Amino acid sequence: MAEPLPPSRPRIPGSGLAKGLAVTLRTMTKKTVTAQYPDAQPELPPRSRGVIGLFEENCTVCMLCARECPDWCIYIDSHKETVPPAAPGGRERSRNVLDRFAIDFSLCMYCGICIEVCPFDALFWSPEFEYAETDIHELTHERDKLREWMWTVPAPPALDPGAEEPKELAAARKTADKLAAEAATAAEAAELAAQTADQAVQPEPPARDTPTTTGTTTDPTTGTPEPSKPSKPSDPQDGAS
Repeated sequence: MAEPLPPSRPRIPGSGLAKGLAVTLRTMTKKTVTAQYPDAQPELPPRSRGVIGLFEENCTVCMLCARECPDWCIYIDSHKETVPPAAPGGRERSRNVLDRFAIDFSLCMYCGICIEVCPFDALFWSPEFEYAETDIHELTHERDKLREWMWTVPAPPALDPGAEEPKELAAARKTADKLAAEAATAAEAAELAAQTADQAVQPEPPARDTPTTTGTTTDPTTGTPEPSKPSKPSDPQDGAS
């Protein structure tokens, strides 16, 4: 057998009205916080979901965002182009070229799945929210409008000072250091080649006349060195006779 419920307290007539008036009195004594929009713009948090911006240079037309969208509000059109080989003897390749990227914001429920699944960082949240239209058909924005909203995307928050450096930055810095080292080596080689060329072109100094020195002779009897006598100049008259 169920236990009987405890008797409820008798309600005082007018208690609900007194509680409501108490809330009204407390609110009347506080300062109003009404924002005079649109004269005063609201301060939105940095990760506000206002609208989606498109950075089309990163889009590879993988169609992943359109397939994962639960509302099917993303429309993408593209075509293929043949890219010539980068080096002689290579083979041609084909790549997708984006023709249309549109989002119907009358269907979008701002879940952010398309931004999360994009593998190439082509979609971003923008805090812009003032895009109301009088016609529902005008809420389908093409890629030109989505690209304009891309410039309103706030900068990402700063990384933790103790965090590991991203692999992309490390690879870019390594490549830059390698190119700088190769340029320095090439400059040193060019400078050395220029110095060698200058030394090869520079003429040799003319040889100076060496003064004549008086030699010495050795006495065969005593073995002591004796100064040799200078040769007598020839007489021009002897040659004539």
